[in-house]
Amino acid sequence: MITHEGRLKAAFDDGVFVLKLCGDVRLTLCATLDNQAQRLAATPGLKSVIIDLREASNVDSTALGFLAKVAIAVKGRIEYPPTIVADHPDIRRLLDVMGFARYFILTSSSIDEPEELKDLPRVEADKEELQQRVLESHRILMRMSEHNRKEFQPLVELLEAEEIKSTHGAPH
Repeated sequence: MITHEGRLKAAFDDGVFVLKLCGDVRLTLCATLDNQAQRLAATPGLKSVIIDLREASNVDSTALGFLAKVAIAVKGRIEYPPTIVADHPDIRRLLDVMGFARYFILTSSSIDEPEELKDLPRVEADKEELQQRVLESHRILMRMSEHNRKEFQPLVELLEAEEIKSTHGAPH
């Protein structure tokens, strides 16, 4: 099976921000997603957010956590919750199971794709930053639903233990 490396594209036009995830979107893109969530929270004139997953072949839990962070970042700043467009049954099922319907409007209907959709430059992160972001992402997911709390508790505890070891146990 050919997996296409994940890419993120974005456009901001007339108050509408569109974030398009393409290919296999994994934790290697989480620094870019996190950066985007933080920038969105401070974007003046923001009216709505659309996340397009129609060309995503896979979205891992870390990336999903940062999509949730986008919803949290814009909550109270825009009139309606952000919209996720996903027509792939597996991705839709994943979003449903993880409780995304409480934070997003989920739809499979197509959208008019903005012409100015541009690839986002990848934000690189070192191993420690990646670990921090994976931890943050899964903590966000755990707050979304009881299912997620049970699902990700072992991973979060493991990452927290690793974090403690690396900050206290490593010789300086």
